[in-house]
Amino acid sequence: MRWLLLALLCSASVAFGQGIESIMAPGKVIEGHAKVEDDCKQCHVKFDRKAQDGLCTTCHKDVGADVRNKAGFHGRLNDPTCRNCHTDHKGRGARIVELDKKKFDHAKTDFALKGKHDKTECEKCHVAGKRYREAALECNACHKKDDVHKASLGVKCGDCHTESNWKEARFDHEATKFPLKGKHVDVKCTDCHKNNNYKETPRNCYACHRGIDDKKGHKGTYGEKCESCHNDKQWKPSTFNHDADTKYALRGKHQKVVCKDCHTGNLYRDKTSQECYACHKKDDKHKDSLGKNCAACHTEKSWKDIPRFDHDTSAFPLMGKHARAECKDCHKSQLFKEAPKDCYSCHSREDKHKQNLGKACGDCHNEQDWKSTGDRFKHERTRFPLRNAHALPLVKCSACHKNLESYRSTPLDCLSCHKKDDKHQGQVGGKCESCHTDKSWKETSFDHGLSRFPLTGRHVGAACKGCHETLRYKDAPSDCVSCHKKEDKHKQKLGARCESCHNARAWAIWSFDHDTKTKYKLEGAHRKATCESCHTVVAPKGKEVAPVGSTCISCHRSDDVHEGMFGARCEQCHRVENWKNFKNRIGLAPKPEVRGNGVGRAPLQEGGLWVS
Repeated sequence: MRWLLLALLCSASVAFGQGIESIMAPGKVIEGHAKVEDDCKQCHVKFDRKAQDGLCTTCHKDVGADVRNKAGFHGRLNDPTCRNCHTDHKGRGARIVELDKKKFDHAKTDFALKGKHDKTECEKCHVAGKRYREAALECNACHKKDDVHKASLGVKCGDCHTESNWKEARFDHEATKFPLKGKHVDVKCTDCHKNNNYKETPRNCYACHRGIDDKKGHKGTYGEKCESCHNDKQWKPSTFNHDADTKYALRGKHQKVVCKDCHTGNLYRDKTSQECYACHKKDDKHKDSLGKNCAACHTEKSWKDIPRFDHDTSAFPLMGKHARAECKDCHKSQLFKEAPKDCYSCHSREDKHKQNLGKACGDCHNEQDWKSTGDRFKHERTRFPLRNAHALPLVKCSACHKNLESYRSTPLDCLSCHKKDDKHQGQVGGKCESCHTDKSWKETSFDHGLSRFPLTGRHVGAACKGCHETLRYKDAPSDCVSCHKKEDKHKQKLGARCESCHNARAWAIWSFDHDTKTKYKLEGAHRKATCESCHTVVAPKGKEVAPVGSTCISCHRSDDVHEGMFGARCEQCHRVENWKNFKNRIGLAPKPEVRGNGVGRAPLQEGGLWVS
């Protein structure tokens, strides 16, 4: 009888688990919903009919997207409640979408019917086997056979054609890359567009006006850019202005030169050089010694009329003592262009630094007097500007620069000069400027927030020597227990990570949420228990606490008056609020001991309990 009773209880439990909703269902759902028929919550929300629409759009994502974006038929409905049009539980073969094609308002879709589309049968656009929403929206999808342009103009038929009449085209030539101007307005379309091939029609003048060019004698020698001289208002006369339309204005004797004297090849295909030397090479008496910049001395008025050469307009203006130097002192030959412009080429024998400072002598020396550097040299322009205590005359040059040959190799780091002042014994590195300044070595500033141990709470007011016993700052530990070991009332039973509970504001202010930070939620009488009640041993090194079992018997073995007879699952009978407050157990009781025959207690079954 006990086994029968248990079977009945299990059967009733399973039936109740299916839910009363499935028992009271009004009928079978359609074939498409059959897989969720037994799971009512997939389509229904208890006591909330409006929430059903959200479940519908969760499965029907494309419809849901239309409703959210207010697009498509469903997105334009005044009331997009699903059950207004669709119902279910009418059987597997029922149709829950009834579409009246005659009353359907196509204007609420993404494709309003205009012109002749209004009289087109639905089947012309909506192909069998595809959903209505999958019908193509582009003209070319239906009118590809009507495209006499053979796709040369793309697929945007609506740019020219309308829904009223396919053959009645409207086209604004001004919107193209070739707006019609001048005499082009009166030209027939077929004169330029051959065989309806609009896309590949050339836009350059020469393509249409090549015949005129051949008759007038250019024969292509002036290139194909007819618009450089002609315009669309009238072909004659030429409007070319050499001074305004080119980068080479005709001056002096160049104004009387015939075009073909300079433009010997194809006018535009072969670029004409603008350098004097290109035409006047035969007139160069210097044999290239002065380069090809003839205009530096010669003018367009007369090749032989040479004005006095102004050296100040060259790349090397003569200043100071250079103005009194003779040409031959720098120009050793008639190849004037090859004369060096750097100081070192002439003054290398006067370099006392032996190239340690490079060859830019002009950074310090001037043309007035080689030995006087004057105010040219600015230490601020170097990688080490002199400021505060480093500034002259507080520090002499010789204090850092040992001789004239060591200026550039002088070290820039603080430690190279201040190593004797380093009380940290090199432990904090060589960037002394992180704490010290060039105003005073003893005045320091250090932002502890940039270190590995930012100061917060009561640490802010703590004296440095409280943690740093010596100037070897990095020797100071960063863990809590190193400084607060005497304040650890747990005697290391909760590990060394004090910050898990305590904070820097005050040691006595602590907080630890056992429910969220551990896998063992404290309930009932466990909330009043002290930490040491369960964590009784010192935590292993590197861990917060020693491992503690999660079963009741781990802590309550001494409270087990049953001596293990009921197994380790104490929670089946006892409550966490009170150990002595038992739960009511139906049909379950401990198996009695077998006595009188010398056999001990029988083993436990089914999780530590006997089935009565």
